Amino acid sequence: MVSSPKKLSAGHCRQLGATPEGHGTNFAIWGRLAKSMELLLFHSEKDEQPDIITLSEEEYRSGYYWHVYVTGVTAGQLYAWRVKEAFSNAPGTHFDPEKVLLDPYGRRIVLSENYDRQLSAKPGSNLHCCAKNVVVDLRHYDWEDDHYPRHPLSRSVIYEMHVGGFTKDPSSGLPDYLRGTYAGVISKIPYLQELGITAVELLPVFQFDPQDARPGKSNYWGYSPMGFFAPHAEYSSVGSHLGVLTEFRDMVKALHKANIEVILDVVYNHTAEGGDDGPVICFRGLDNDAFYTLDENYRNTNYSGCGNTLDASHPMTKKMITDSLRFWREEMHVDGFRFDLAAILSRDGYGQPMNDPPTIRTIDNAYSLADTKLFAEAWDAGGLYLVGKMVGDRWREWNGRFRDDVRRFIKGDDGMVSAFATRLIGSPDIYHPQYSDPYKSLNFITCHDGFTLWDLVSYNQKHNEENGEDNRDGNNDNYSWNHGIEGPTDDPQINTLRLRQVKNFFVINLLAGGTPMIQMGDEMLRTQSGNNNVYCQDNPTSWLNWQPGLHGREMLRFVTELMRYRSVLKEEPRAFFSLAKALESAQMDWHGVLPFQPDWSKDSHALGLTAYDPGHGADVYAFFNAWWKPLTVTLPTPPHYPQEHWQRVCDTGLLPPVDITPLGCEYTDVRTVEYQTVPRSVVVLVCVQNN
Repeated sequence: MVSSPKKLSAGHCRQLGATPEGHGTNFAIWGRLAKSMELLLFHSEKDEQPDIITLSEEEYRSGYYWHVYVTGVTAGQLYAWRVKEAFSNAPGTHFDPEKVLLDPYGRRIVLSENYDRQLSAKPGSNLHCCAKNVVVDLRHYDWEDDHYPRHPLSRSVIYEMHVGGFTKDPSSGLPDYLRGTYAGVISKIPYLQELGITAVELLPVFQFDPQDARPGKSNYWGYSPMGFFAPHAEYSSVGSHLGVLTEFRDMVKALHKANIEVILDVVYNHTAEGGDDGPVICFRGLDNDAFYTLDENYRNTNYSGCGNTLDASHPMTKKMITDSLRFWREEMHVDGFRFDLAAILSRDGYGQPMNDPPTIRTIDNAYSLADTKLFAEAWDAGGLYLVGKMVGDRWREWNGRFRDDVRRFIKGDDGMVSAFATRLIGSPDIYHPQYSDPYKSLNFITCHDGFTLWDLVSYNQKHNEENGEDNRDGNNDNYSWNHGIEGPTDDPQINTLRLRQVKNFFVINLLAGGTPMIQMGDEMLRTQSGNNNVYCQDNPTSWLNWQPGLHGREMLRFVTELMRYRSVLKEEPRAFFSLAKALESAQMDWHGVLPFQPDWSKDSHALGLTAYDPGHGADVYAFFNAWWKPLTVTLPTPPHYPQEHWQRVCDTGLLPPVDITPLGCEYTDVRTVEYQTVPRSVVVLVCVQNN
């Protein structure tokens, strides 16, 4: 905290933000158009009479940077900034000498009880309702010889998780203070281990503005960052100013000990300041024209769909993004990043796409990120679609076409067999295998943005009325099918078919070339009652229910057994896990109901394939029947072991528990040439040489 009187010296700008050094703290901030700056030191969260340190450019400015060293200020001190005087108030600037601003490099953000987003949007002082930073000292945490798991993508299964929603429901069995927290995630690590995932992908954990939502709602997803270096405090089980960083690190360390990677969903395309009528919290008040992309009338562009667009091409913004990534890697030990609306990072200061965007290229080449996983959502809300076109070799991409084409094939749409086959083998039409590896595609059927997997097979239409937008929000093109009744039903035939379809989706996602991702709760048939846009639903609608019904428990059993075939493949030579290795060896054949006679016609709804996995010395046969009738399939002879017979790994058309063979158990021999497939089912057979 601060002691008085305070001794000041010029300090330095070698490191931005608030950095404890010696017997005080060095403060540094970028402010190219500021003529004088004020550093505010608060005595409490509600303090409206902070100590004010006025900095003149003669002593406390170097180039575009302001800096001061304050003796006696240590970890726990609350602070903020004001631009006291600016060189320019040209159109597009939002300088206000009374507006309290966050430090863009602040490691901790505090939203006190009197924080008010709406009042910060009005001209004049926001001292009574502003957000504040906290000085933190990151030097003394004990990582206990923490090691990064570094799973190869060939073995990876990513679990997209909302930190709060994962344990916030009372059914989690946790005490109130742990529910919805980083510590709550730690308590559920045994579940994640048993499930068999290799990485968690956390929805945004940068401090976001919970008030950035419609009246009466709250921001649940967190796609509204107030800063890019501070973990979200409301996910902490402790109330101290510094405890949130420790608890986040504890979570990462515990997940690493369990051999699980941590990937962050990062939002570098917009901020919580919203559109032109939004609040002045940080960036807008420091240098609006530098941090944001503005149009010819100096108004915010909206390629993010959230009111503003961060100008990633500006040198300072580019530095801030890369510094943020390095911070989360080096100080917080995360293993990778998923970039929300990553296509925006390829736009210039006027919003135009660039052929060789500097920020994307820098991230791809950064030595500090060389051993991290980089996933891009390669599109934006302005229509820019870069799937298969991201600059740089290290980027992996969310494959939206995989999602849509697999949904349509399993739903039974006409003319989808060829597209389905292409997605199944790693989307070579998008990723050009001669130039990229088989894991360029991040495959998913569902994610946070859209239906859950159970809702995908239970609803024809979205049901977002509770969001308060007259059901206008959310995607209208879901390629979903309710199988006869909209929503929940007691009809056993419909529920059995829905369950089988969900199993089909899981098998396809785990088998296909690329890296699979599953959404939190799909393994237990989590439902959002048809809401496909729960961004503002911080309630049981979006939370994980840890007490699933009969079908949910059956699904969890199936998924757990299925996942073992990918995550522990070294322990079982007969394990099928992905087509990637077979694709590399180019040993694959397509089939229809007769061997080597695939039906690519518009009316076809079924496809078979054989592939050889050289890593395990195994032939794999899979048949996908998306038709509404049973099909009798003539099995091809195992190509590498013609004297052997096929053995069944999985058949979603069979009743549990024989629908999947647990890894390590004896497979059921298939000694007949013909095999009967149930309508809407997936069959996987394997053949290995008997010793």
